[in-house]
Amino acid sequence: MCGFAGFFGSSLRTAAAAGAMLDELAKRGPDAQHAVFWDEKFRPTEVRRYHGLLSTRLAIIDPRPEADQPMANDRGDVWISYNGEVYDWQADAAVLRNLGAKFRTRSDTEFILRAYEQWGIECLSRLRGMFALAIFDLRSRVVYVARDRMGLKPVVYGHRGGDFFFGSTVRSVLPMLAPTDRGFSVEGIDAYLAHRYIPAPRTVFENLQRLENAHYLRYELDGGKLDKVCYWQPEARSGDWLDVLDQAIEMRTVADRPVGVYLSGGIDSSAIACGLAKHGHHDLSSFTAAFSDPRFDESADAARTARALDIPNVQVPIPASVREHFSRIVADLDEPFADPSSIPSWFLARETTKHVKVVLGGDGGDEVFAGYKRYGKHLRWRRGFNLPWLPQPESVAGRGLAKLSAELRVPWLDAYALRFSGFAPGQRRYLAGGKSPPQAVYWRMGDAGQRAPLAALLEIDRLNYLPEYVLRKADLCTMAHGLELRAPLLDHRWYEIVMGLPAAERFTRPPKLLLRGALQAVQSLHLFERKKKGFNPPLALWLREDLSERFAGLGARLARLSDGLIAAERADALVARYLGGVESLGEGVLQLLFLDESLAQLDKLRQEAYA
Repeated sequence: MCGFAGFFGSSLRTAAAAGAMLDELAKRGPDAQHAVFWDEKFRPTEVRRYHGLLSTRLAIIDPRPEADQPMANDRGDVWISYNGEVYDWQADAAVLRNLGAKFRTRSDTEFILRAYEQWGIECLSRLRGMFALAIFDLRSRVVYVARDRMGLKPVVYGHRGGDFFFGSTVRSVLPMLAPTDRGFSVEGIDAYLAHRYIPAPRTVFENLQRLENAHYLRYELDGGKLDKVCYWQPEARSGDWLDVLDQAIEMRTVADRPVGVYLSGGIDSSAIACGLAKHGHHDLSSFTAAFSDPRFDESADAARTARALDIPNVQVPIPASVREHFSRIVADLDEPFADPSSIPSWFLARETTKHVKVVLGGDGGDEVFAGYKRYGKHLRWRRGFNLPWLPQPESVAGRGLAKLSAELRVPWLDAYALRFSGFAPGQRRYLAGGKSPPQAVYWRMGDAGQRAPLAALLEIDRLNYLPEYVLRKADLCTMAHGLELRAPLLDHRWYEIVMGLPAAERFTRPPKLLLRGALQAVQSLHLFERKKKGFNPPLALWLREDLSERFAGLGARLARLSDGLIAAERADALVARYLGGVESLGEGVLQLLFLDESLAQLDKLRQEAYA
């Protein structure tokens, strides 16, 4: 698990720019930092001006320096820098040894390097796990950058004037842009207002992109051409789902550093904890967020699950106040990102990393089994017609009417993207002083329009909500503290087997009844009868106490930082309506506060000369 970055092309860089990339990645990899550079003729050099691969390492498997990155093959003509964890590769490694490969380490990094030497970029089909990797092949003068199938690991990149640069975060790649190329993206900011985050392939910067999950980039050093390829589309397969789930859990316990598990009162994390106990991992501690408000707290339920499994449980109190940490949390979220649950996630990771360096989590269960209420609600919603002529009022009122009007105006699949959104198009038009937003929604639809209704919604979430919202938050909040999060429920082999199950087994009411087979050890706790609470923080308390001092001058700051996309008086009017009692505007107000702080931080960074 690491941070990674690189730059290639004809433009000269400064040593300060390369150093800034490493500095931005340091928290993702606190155990080691290394960089390798080549001159204009691709000869090794100490000068940080031409081509480079960079890495900051969180050492999980084989923590010896021999396994540090960037790592080269024996001839020094193929290099890798890599962020992630690949599992269950020993059988393929044995094949490679029989073909003559000699391994110097026990690391999955070296396995990927050897696999690429033998099978080329098709080796991606053999990787089971999470990864964001860069391979520099001096033999063919090509650079590959790839992101894992489900999108657990991030890749941000730029391609300007034939130059190619990339990294784990927006802030790590920004130093590679010329100061004149660091403009904020109007579409990126509007996408944030629409969705509370910026969906791939956009970022908040006009000249930086985010690589979509299950894609790789191929950059030709001769000529500077960049191509993007989708290398995986899930296919339904047959198999024993419980056996494969057990395998997915067990293989994610392999580490040379302490391992734990996130445990809430819900089904997904409980199923993972049961799998750990089933295989005798009673020494692994579980970690639970504890809220002082009983409306949000699941810690007592999680403690009961832990006792039933004879697993230690660490209760992590989530502070009621966020004032002291708000700026740091926004910085760790990299670019505008306004999921309220990111704040307790950040606090939970901060405490967990004091005990372990690897933690298993339950991310993905709702997307696999259609567990969100919005699926059923949208399936009952009208299909086959829309009313584009319906007025789209500019409104600072609550979400209900604005969202209903917006959903009726757009096609059914676009309306689904608005179900889990920030500001409806009419509200964004209001904030923009009457200017219509560039797009109603910014989610990718893929081939969802050709699928059955529920399958279409699940595919849209696989392309958007899961990788760019759920998993991005999980990655950023854990890696901010040097903590590796593993997600067994997003093992791609298990995912495809679940896809192959009969609909009556996979989609139940209540959801996830299939997982009863994985929850036998805690069946007496009646998990399926518990009310789902989610990971909800005390939003009203934060807005009316902790963060209220940020309201002064908010509109003017947003107008300046957004280059006029947001009208100052309109933003202030929205805040005034909230403070006047329109509670449904609370998440929107928090969204504006996140945007204000994030753009202010990024504005300072884009002024850096990196001389």
